Amino acid sequence: MIRFGPSGNSESFYNAGYKSSVDMPKWLADMGLNAYEYQCNRGVRIGKEASGKIGEEALKHDIFLSIHAPYYVNMASPEEEKRENSKKHIIKTLNAAKWMGAKRIVVHVGSYSKVDKKWALYTVKKGLSQVIEEADNSGLGEITICPEILGKNNQLGSLEEILDLCKIDERLTPTVDFAHLHARGQGSLSSPADFESVLDILENSLGKERFKNLHCHFSRVEFTKGGEKKHWTMKDIQYGPEFSHLAEIILKKKMEPVIICESRGKMAEDALKMKKIYEKIKGGI
Repeated sequence: MIRFGPSGNSESFYNAGYKSSVDMPKWLADMGLNAYEYQCNRGVRIGKEASGKIGEEALKHDIFLSIHAPYYVNMASPEEEKRENSKKHIIKTLNAAKWMGAKRIVVHVGSYSKVDKKWALYTVKKGLSQVIEEADNSGLGEITICPEILGKNNQLGSLEEILDLCKIDERLTPTVDFAHLHARGQGSLSSPADFESVLDILENSLGKERFKNLHCHFSRVEFTKGGEKKHWTMKDIQYGPEFSHLAEIILKKKMEPVIICESRGKMAEDALKMKKIYEKIKGGI
């Protein structure tokens, strides 16, 4: 089953009077959505009790849960203390995921703005291997770590780099952020064929099961020469990429991904628009 949902909580959720993410699963299910990426962007601040309540509601309403680890994780930092703290942040996110019943965590692995690219990749591989070992020893090994394709050129997060990282352990699977790919490639995803080329690479690298059930992010994006600048909404048609192009190839390849929408402020509404686009194309086949 393909799943659609938001990254975090839409402005309309709060405008409707809701204050707690515990209410999100039912709110999303009532909209017709079936996935939710809980945000720990600024730190893992949620406790066991609140996590458990979100998990119970998600189970009740058939909402697939994932968690985004803190943005400041950087396992390629030249400072050992920051690298060690980054590993601790990932473990904390895994713990929250276990409490919540989330199946996946999304991780920004780091940047090479201050270090050599080869050193950065080697160091992140070593750090990720240590995290996986600690996760296994702590009973957290069943939760999938999903290194994210990132949008800025100085970040360790190109398609090739993320696929290389995912060779460390077959349980690792990429978070394929198509907005980031589009920005990093200076508008490289402008047709169904462009998406198919990317998905061909992923399929050949990951194998059938990991590829079929990819974790994806999608939104329109503004970019500069340095890559990603700002995420926009579906109605901001001056920016790409087009979800219909991706939907066409998902159907062609018979994939069942989780698609998380990262539109600015309207992530749930736009996730629903993406679902309707997908269903319309599916209905026309």
